[in-house]
Amino acid sequence: MALSSWKTFNFFEVSEVKPPEEDHNTSIFDNNDLSCVCPGSENLFLGTFDGTVRIASPAFTVNRSFHAHDLGSITHMKQVEGTSMLVTMAEDLSSEPILKVWALDKTEKKTGFPRCQSTLSIQNGRKQFPISAFATLDDLSQCAFGFANGSVTIVRGDLIHDRGAKQRTVFESEEPITGLEFREGPITTLYIATTGRLLTLVISGRGQGQPARAIEDVGCGVGCMTVDKQNGDIVIAREDAIYYYGGNGRGPCYAYEGPKKLVNIYNDYVTLVSPPSISAPAKSSALRRFGGSQADELFNTSAFTLLETDLKMVAHSETLVSQVKTLFAEWGDLFLLTVDGKLFRYHEKTLQQKLDILYQRNLFVLAITLAQKAGVSVYQKNAIYRKYGDHLYQKGDYDTAMQQYLKAIDNTEPSQIIRKFLNTQRIHNLIEYLEELHDHHKATSDHTTLLLNCYAKLKDIDKLEAFIKTPGDLKFDLDTAISMCRQGGYFEQAAYLATKHGEHALVVVILIEDSKKYPEALAYICRLEPAPAYTNLMKYARVLLEHCPEDTTELFIDYYTGRYRPRTDVVASSVPTSQGGVSTAVFQSLASFLLVPLTSLPSFPYASRPSEPSPSPGGLQPSSPEAPEVVESDMKDAPPEQQYSTPSPRTAFSSFVDHPDEFIVFLEACVTTDPSSERDKVDLYTTLFEMYLSTAKTKKGTEKEKFEAKAKELIEDENIPIDTSNVLLLSTLTDFQDGTIRVREKQGLRFDIFRSFTTAQDTAGAIKALRKYGPEEPQLYPAALAYFTSSPRILQEAGSELDAVLRKIDDDGLMAPLQVIQTLSTNAVATMGMVKKYLSETIERERKEISNNRRLIESYRNETSQKRQEITDLSTKPAIFQARRCSACGGSLDLPAVHFLCKHSFHQRCLNQGPGDEDFECPACASNNATIRAIRKAQDEAAGRHDMFQDSLKRSMDRFGTVSEFFGRGVMGGVGGEGG
Repeated sequence: MALSSWKTFNFFEVSEVKPPEEDHNTSIFDNNDLSCVCPGSENLFLGTFDGTVRIASPAFTVNRSFHAHDLGSITHMKQVEGTSMLVTMAEDLSSEPILKVWALDKTEKKTGFPRCQSTLSIQNGRKQFPISAFATLDDLSQCAFGFANGSVTIVRGDLIHDRGAKQRTVFESEEPITGLEFREGPITTLYIATTGRLLTLVISGRGQGQPARAIEDVGCGVGCMTVDKQNGDIVIAREDAIYYYGGNGRGPCYAYEGPKKLVNIYNDYVTLVSPPSISAPAKSSALRRFGGSQADELFNTSAFTLLETDLKMVAHSETLVSQVKTLFAEWGDLFLLTVDGKLFRYHEKTLQQKLDILYQRNLFVLAITLAQKAGVSVYQKNAIYRKYGDHLYQKGDYDTAMQQYLKAIDNTEPSQIIRKFLNTQRIHNLIEYLEELHDHHKATSDHTTLLLNCYAKLKDIDKLEAFIKTPGDLKFDLDTAISMCRQGGYFEQAAYLATKHGEHALVVVILIEDSKKYPEALAYICRLEPAPAYTNLMKYARVLLEHCPEDTTELFIDYYTGRYRPRTDVVASSVPTSQGGVSTAVFQSLASFLLVPLTSLPSFPYASRPSEPSPSPGGLQPSSPEAPEVVESDMKDAPPEQQYSTPSPRTAFSSFVDHPDEFIVFLEACVTTDPSSERDKVDLYTTLFEMYLSTAKTKKGTEKEKFEAKAKELIEDENIPIDTSNVLLLSTLTDFQDGTIRVREKQGLRFDIFRSFTTAQDTAGAIKALRKYGPEEPQLYPAALAYFTSSPRILQEAGSELDAVLRKIDDDGLMAPLQVIQTLSTNAVATMGMVKKYLSETIERERKEISNNRRLIESYRNETSQKRQEITDLSTKPAIFQARRCSACGGSLDLPAVHFLCKHSFHQRCLNQGPGDEDFECPACASNNATIRAIRKAQDEAAGRHDMFQDSLKRSMDRFGTVSEFFGRGVMGGVGGEGG
């Protein structure tokens, strides 16, 4: 690349250095005896023609000087950086050049000069030619000397400790040597430049001992060869260009026409001193009067240039009036010394100053490259990108400007850029920037909202899906993205996001509230773990029951009976089709809506899943005739660790409002599982009973009878825990008489059951209740008699039942005839004809009973008279005993014998009585007498138990008979005594 295309800048501040004046009002650079200059170790070493070395400080004052060589002038010097070693070379054409190594930190006691570590004469085959080039390694183990006659001598050895050194001429040519440089590495190579060639010579390592190899048939001038210490490349300046040579030969070159006098490397810059070529006529006219070549040197101008070859720019360029004597770098600056003793300091400007210069010229690309080479921080580079973007934006190049803004996205306030591209025409650039913000995880919820709005405005669904399906970590605010997709009507994308990131509740919300896909929502819930499945089911139970009553009811049943297992996918050939529940078609529809394969829907560790083929770009599973069909399986037989705690059935009751049929199915399924909690049992059976009654109330015909039969079956089962008060309340509210009857039966309220029928004037029910409970509750018959005769209609409905009631009353003596007559006479419903038979039978029976009683009384009177007569005879008349046999042993009666008034006679020996016993009792009548005495004693004791008498009187149906009985027992003791 030609330098003419390179841009020129002024990256250096130039100032002339005024060294302190010495004797004769001259500075150290004004003396004409200065032969060479060498910087190093924060000092400047000056060699003179008389062999003296002066050491100058940063203030350019001579701190120290010593006489290094007695003969010749010092033509070359090198200070070994980081050490106190100084190498000097003095030449005198009358003798061989002398090399000396000085230890500046050691002093000779006699002279006070630095100690000379070693001295060596450089041989050139006894040919007296000046040294035209000199190079040495940093450790001084090898030094190379090039002579004007074309020979090169290598010195090897320990020059620092003067342990001997060997010299050998390694190269000879007819062309003078113009430059020598070492390239160090695994192989140490010496580059040799002549006026006509460039060669390499291996002096250490593999290939050592081989002759020099020419790599270029073009040489260079003296001073036009140097080495770049940063990369080891050899830099050669020729009249046509600047060439770089590396380990593999020639590298890049940069065209730069013109003669070159001096080349050097300063930091990243190549310094060039190029004297202008002056034509012969011009030289001979005005300057000829000043005479000779001295005038040419003084008045010919020189061009001084600093090149940045990596960036292909001229960092500094100026024309100097005087010729350049030498260049050196020390103390962080570059110095230029002219032949007239003037010293100029070139101080490199700061990076920011350079960038400002580039900004002024709108060279932002070059500024970016410069900053990258300088290794600035990301923050500083982004500032440049941002400036470049602003420049392009002002020019109207919005696409390129956005590229720069994207590079500076890390530390740029997004709002500054977003405001620039809010125009509808630049929405594509805005989308690009917002996408990059999300990729760098710098986007806020507002940025996500804006990006999704842009997608929606352009209706670019492909980009929207690509954005939400970005692999890796989440790069945007999930809630915001889902919300915006929902607002924009992109329900499938919103559902995909929620599904991908496990937001199950949001998926269900989108499916139900936004998309109205109720079967798919239910299918999704069926695939969730028990806890989230329960939460979502309860939240949308009424909606799902409204649109998917059967499937939703089945899910409720599974969950509340402990059989729920998340459904998953299996190969159709290995699992039978699911019976009931959500169909496979619904699951496939769900997968299509969520933009994911069916096998990517929520599943669980115990689920047996087939191998998943890679999804198609659209997110859906590609269909193939050979691919096995994937269907859902409800996985009822999950491992025990996947079990869950079933909730109380009561929590589901409110969900079935307005869905009585499904509610009944649910309750019936729950009661079959025998809930462990007694409270749950009560809730279930009570609610089921209520639902049977409420449903029956809305039905007619056989449907009503069916539900009433179910309700009756519930309350008739003794093991079903339904509170009787609830049964009574519900039965009353729904006019379910079987229920109220059942409750009253359990509580023994049979009379209330009958009264309920009579109150309702249900004659058939009253008759049925009378027949059922009459034998156990006799008082029902008098009540039935009053009811049957309460109205002509009821009497007609009762029919022959009235006669049966009268017969029962008469047979059991439940009412006196007079009471019957009084009951029938309360109204004019019953006629005499209806009770004529009853009355005639009653009168006839009473007559017979009176006749019998009279005969019985007469017999009792006769018996009493007879007994009284016997007692009188016994007390007033003698008794005649005619018994001949003993009543005990049956033997003939002989004396001594005992005779009793009861006509029984015994041997005295048969009575088992002692001689002193006076109380004799007939053994034959003793047992009867003892019984009579016990009865009498009991009657005497009972005579004082008035409470027993009163209790019996209250419970007796025939109170007069009870009084007569207790009178006979002697309760009326005083009366009995008097009568007795």
